[in-house]
Amino acid sequence: MSQVRLRFAPSPTGYLHVGGARTALFNWLLARKEKGTFILRIEDTDVARSTQESTDAILEGMTWLGLDWDEGPYYQSERFPVYREFVEKLMAEGKAYKCYCTPEELDRKRELAIAEGRKPKYDGTCRGVEDRPGAPFVVRFRSPEEGETAFDDLIKGRIAFQNEELDDLIIQRTDGTPTYNFTVVIDDATMGITTVIRGDDHINNTPRQIQLYEALGYPVPKFAHVPMILGADKARLSKRHGATSVMAYRDMGYLPEAMVNYLVRLGWSHGDEEIFSLDELTGKFTIEAVGRSAGVFNPDKLLWLNSHYIKTGDPVRLANLLLPFMKERGIDVAGGPDLAAAVRTLQERSHTMLEMADGAVIYYRSDFEYDPKAAAKSFSPAGRELCAELAARLGQVEALDHGVISAVFDGICADRGVKMKDVAQPARFALTGGAPSPGIFEVMEVLGRDETVRRISRALELFGS
Repeated sequence: MSQVRLRFAPSPTGYLHVGGARTALFNWLLARKEKGTFILRIEDTDVARSTQESTDAILEGMTWLGLDWDEGPYYQSERFPVYREFVEKLMAEGKAYKCYCTPEELDRKRELAIAEGRKPKYDGTCRGVEDRPGAPFVVRFRSPEEGETAFDDLIKGRIAFQNEELDDLIIQRTDGTPTYNFTVVIDDATMGITTVIRGDDHINNTPRQIQLYEALGYPVPKFAHVPMILGADKARLSKRHGATSVMAYRDMGYLPEAMVNYLVRLGWSHGDEEIFSLDELTGKFTIEAVGRSAGVFNPDKLLWLNSHYIKTGDPVRLANLLLPFMKERGIDVAGGPDLAAAVRTLQERSHTMLEMADGAVIYYRSDFEYDPKAAAKSFSPAGRELCAELAARLGQVEALDHGVISAVFDGICADRGVKMKDVAQPARFALTGGAPSPGIFEVMEVLGRDETVRRISRALELFGS
């Protein structure tokens, strides 16, 4: 295993967003390609907003996508003593100091700076003040006041910030809890993270974090800031564009491989190729091939990919994935036809597992009601007569397969002087009630001889007169 170490560090304040999932995927792919280590860290220092439910949702989403982790999950809430130790270290070395300015004083400083046309940053009032025992304080990092802080972003190229534009970052709040920018640096430094891949909304945090690395004497990792995901209207992806939770797409009948394939193509490309398995991606992915412009979320493209993976998927695996959707419809597949056989008849016509479940219901629910209007059209006296003969002939065969079914239909057509549709149309009505379904031969083969004959007989009893 190489020394390359990457991490995904979500905050458990909600579900796993598709943007976060893409960030996790990029980190996971690079770690796997470089034979490095992928670390999962839960940044739950925001006690008021962090929940166990959100943590579970993130872990569930990662597992569903197939993004396994080598270390973790680590929880920031369990590392407060570590952060406190590093705060004290910086203070002891004169690289951090106590700030006693009240919120009201800071508001006045900010308003004055804005009125004078200056940047409303902290003016360093407390840099040289003596201790005030008993007075509330925050701890600020003593940021360099001259020069620049720059880094070579793996996606966006060189980015530089003038140090005079950066104020003294608060690293510990009045209640003693550490702040985000500080905990991220301590965690990444002590966990040996070599490359940080994250959203480009973090770019402005990066110079402050680099200064902290340097002050603590730790090597600065490489940074790669991924462009955000936009909706069709070019606004940042949000709920008004549709579902943004990874698990919502699972519940809507999308396959994890379709979601992975789609997410990786939101900003990354490899020639004109569109279809990638996880194994293929681990060989082809490079962070340098991620584009600088934002990706636009296209639900139609995701749906196309999903239908591709359904059509080409293993019917047995798809059958297992279909079970919860069948249960939602009150269907117990035990004792019914083989679900994998039913899946085979539905793969070509299903875009999602929801559609497949809707289509599979007809195989397991034989107590459906017939539409009298459809009966008048599809189950005429002549059609009923042909169905009666079909049932009689099917009762004489051992089992149904495509060849047997075809021979029975051909025999009736030849003996009666009718066309295939004259037999197939009333038979489809008898077997399905007229609901959309695969080809009649496929339906009969899945149902089997006994159920096929039973359904035809039921229809004949209901509409015999």
